[in-house]
Amino acid sequence: MGTSELLIEKNGYIATLTINRPDQKNILTPELLVEIHLTMEKWAADDTVRAVVVTGGSSRVFSAGYDIGAIPVNVDPEIKELLKKNNPFDLALSSIRNFPYPVIAMLNGHVFGGGLNLAIACDIRIGTDDIKAGMPPAKLGLVYPAAGLQQFVEVLGMARTREIFLTGKTYRGSKVKAMGLVDHLVQRGDLLQRTYDMAAEIAGNAPLAIKGIKKMLNMFGERMTLDIAFLEEAEKLVAKALNSEDIKEGRAAFLDKRKPVFKGR
Repeated sequence: MGTSELLIEKNGYIATLTINRPDQKNILTPELLVEIHLTMEKWAADDTVRAVVVTGGSSRVFSAGYDIGAIPVNVDPEIKELLKKNNPFDLALSSIRNFPYPVIAMLNGHVFGGGLNLAIACDIRIGTDDIKAGMPPAKLGLVYPAAGLQQFVEVLGMARTREIFLTGKTYRGSKVKAMGLVDHLVQRGDLLQRTYDMAAEIAGNAPLAIKGIKKMLNMFGERMTLDIAFLEEAEKLVAKALNSEDIKEGRAAFLDKRKPVFKGR
């Protein structure tokens, strides 16, 4: 089931969403993100799925991030109207976070940028012990959106979020767990078993209890909700970076595989 970019599978009360763009390092496109959103919304409405696993499949990359250059074409009118009012990345993350039952990120490999944000939006993260992870916006000249930063602070705490975003560092193996980016590290050959054992344990618990606990945990996080004045100021900071010379240099350096020379303007 699903499209070529997103594989959808259900086995009893457990469902799996597989990002299926291995040749593009599982970069997240707007179409793929919208499909994640619509699928999760459908499952939330009919109450037939009690645990969801999100993975990058059999490759060694979970996701290299969000394809900010991709613009949806030839989409049906309903999806086109949805995209006019909402950012597809926000739609997908919101539907994962607010799904009534737990969502597990099965990190089959490296995860960066928007891909890491998607994993952070999940309730539990299980990764391979050879994983690499990082948030590179500062190295590219980007100011990361406030909502995304808030999600990292909620999961990791302020100190770790500061280090991860301000250094733009890539973390490897046990350091990924030490920074709180994954909850469990396992050998690659054990990843499927460990993840689906946990999914089965969750799906076997009392549905009303699981839904109530997750809802209350989300409510604790919502106490950190940012006010309108803060969000308006945050948007100005993001826009300023997007229109800077530094972001052009950051992108060029990334493509040229060289160290950027930033000028602060």
